[in-house]
Amino acid sequence: MEGLEKAAFFGIAANLAFYLTSSALGWGGSQAACACLLFLGASYLLSPVGGWLADVYLGRYGAVAISFSLYLLAASLLPVTAWPDGRLSVCGHPPAGTTLNCSWHRGGTCRGTQYCAPTIYAGLLVMALGASSVRANLTPFGADQVRDQGGDATRRFFNWFYWSINIGAVFSLLVVAFVQQNVSFLAGYLIPVACLALALLIFLLATPTFVTKPPTGSQVSAMIKLALQNRGCAWLGASGTRTSRREPGDPLPNSRPQPGAPSLEEDLANFQVLARILPVMLTFIPYWMVYFQMQSTYYLQALHLRIPSIFQHGQDRTSILQGYTVRDGAGGSVDQLDEGQFPDAWLLLANVVVLLALVPLKDHLIDPFLARRGLLPSALKQMALGMFFSLASILAAGVLERERLQYVRRNQTVPQLVGRDRYPAVTLPVWWQVPQYLLMASSELFASIPGLEFAYAEAPKSMKGAIMGLFFFISGVGSLLGWGLLALLSLPPRGWMRCPENYGSIAGCRMDNYFFLLAGIQAVTCLLVTWISRRYRRPAPWPGVPHLCRGPEDD
Repeated sequence: MEGLEKAAFFGIAANLAFYLTSSALGWGGSQAACACLLFLGASYLLSPVGGWLADVYLGRYGAVAISFSLYLLAASLLPVTAWPDGRLSVCGHPPAGTTLNCSWHRGGTCRGTQYCAPTIYAGLLVMALGASSVRANLTPFGADQVRDQGGDATRRFFNWFYWSINIGAVFSLLVVAFVQQNVSFLAGYLIPVACLALALLIFLLATPTFVTKPPTGSQVSAMIKLALQNRGCAWLGASGTRTSRREPGDPLPNSRPQPGAPSLEEDLANFQVLARILPVMLTFIPYWMVYFQMQSTYYLQALHLRIPSIFQHGQDRTSILQGYTVRDGAGGSVDQLDEGQFPDAWLLLANVVVLLALVPLKDHLIDPFLARRGLLPSALKQMALGMFFSLASILAAGVLERERLQYVRRNQTVPQLVGRDRYPAVTLPVWWQVPQYLLMASSELFASIPGLEFAYAEAPKSMKGAIMGLFFFISGVGSLLGWGLLALLSLPPRGWMRCPENYGSIAGCRMDNYFFLLAGIQAVTCLLVTWISRRYRRPAPWPGVPHLCRGPEDD
């Protein structure tokens, strides 16, 4: 189910900007980019909503079923808008004076309003709500199925769950993106719809085999009240003295008279657990700031490196670029670069393929080998290692970008066609990006997967959906902060990423400085996570009360 859902998600998101700027809708480039950012951001930031609904009202099974149905319904809107008759029925006729076949990527401009904007935005937001709720609930629901088999089964589940995500991504990037760019968007968007329908069908047919649990209510409100009234346990790294236990008759906020609700003691205990989890989860914000560079600045960097041709043969390669002649810095002739219909989204495959290879290796060889010798590190220590891999990735990107700028200064550039867009690329091969993708894939293996395992294992029983939603929410925050930092560095007059004289090119930008700034932020995070991993101790339960506060004197 997760593989099919991710195939649909990436199939929708990968070429969304291309679709919105196509002749069907004719949006401008910045308008399309804003819509893409809204969809991607909302699909992460809304995750706590789905998790909370599952904890309080729907249960995880009900939340997954309803979310998939909502997701499928909203996704069906895209092929409808890609079909001319369907587009007229849901969007109406375009306003008079609107140009739909403008070509911003060829230097043209778009005039008028965003055709079909209310329908597109409404569909994207509903789709983001469904996707975020699936993301928050399918992960813990799957872990619930193997929880009784022990911690090793849970760890292996998260390994293979993450592997399934990347199987879906490979299918989406190889097949769906290619169909959208080279066949039609109607066919290309019918495939994600079919994937979601098949995933929902599998889920419903497998219902008798699932372990399902009713909603137990969420303690989010109680946690907030306890935090505001300064009640509960100390934060990680505090004095270590145990918080006094509630005396009989001492009222606490948010008491719950309903049967089966968590007791007041459990509120206090779970507050301490939450206080321990949150600092760990917040350290993921800089990690996600670096991670999402793969889908933004890494991608942009790749477009300005030499990408090999896979569709053009022989002399046909020169026809599209109409005989450009380029000289290198030494005055020699450099071959022209024409990539024909190379799908832009394929540049993300390096990370995905590495993960597909590393997850089975870790699950079958590395983890069992370390476990037999008692050397298997905790999830937190694996996360610290993953943070260092992320730091190495952004440093490698910065070094490569500085070298690319040296080629630009020596005038070793050529025009390169990727998809429908033309970019000034240096003669440095794109394969030099492989180390940074390999390192980022390694960071996912040791940071993101153990992070999921940590969030699920440490979350209070009645808050697992909300905590898993919070984990994905934090990834959305990291993405938006990375975008905000990039926007800040693009401000006039001398921002590192401001190069209006080279519109459409990064030749005059100092993206290397941006990478090194992110590396500095991530270096501090690595040290912080390492310190936390050495001090963090999972609190043992008091008799009869799970996860109650303990101090050092209780060990």
